[in-house]
Amino acid sequence: TQVGTADRLQLVIMLYDGAISFLGQAKEMMAARDAAGKGLLIGRALDIIAELNASLNFQAGRELATNLFHLYNFMTSHLTKANLNWDLAALEEVLAMLTQLREAWVEVSHRARREGEENGEAANTAPRRNLGSLRV
Repeated sequence: TQVGTADRLQLVIMLYDGAISFLGQAKEMMAARDAAGKGLLIGRALDIIAELNASLNFQAGRELATNLFHLYNFMTSHLTKANLNWDLAALEEVLAMLTQLREAWVEVSHRARREGEENGEAANTAPRRNLGSLRV
């Protein structure tokens, strides 16, 4: 429903929302000493990060795509460490990075909409021009 009507930037933001939500829940499972719940939720966040990584467009995004690739790989490593070692600090570090990246994508989305409106483009087509680093 929401996914079916979202533009590509909104889809990216929704992926970040999902990863952030799963990691927030994983923190709660760590506090509750629920190993299975923690592992399941970190696994879901890792799946989303893998999807974000797989959607990178290196030809169009060049340096940005490369930087995101390295950042997503760092996050994957850090979350694996967090899961295996009950490392709350590692989980929180990735959570903070995802939150900052989400905020950046929200800003890109807002800027794309403003530019699209100024150029008389339909609201859902403007963001497509600003996805150089992603194939969604």
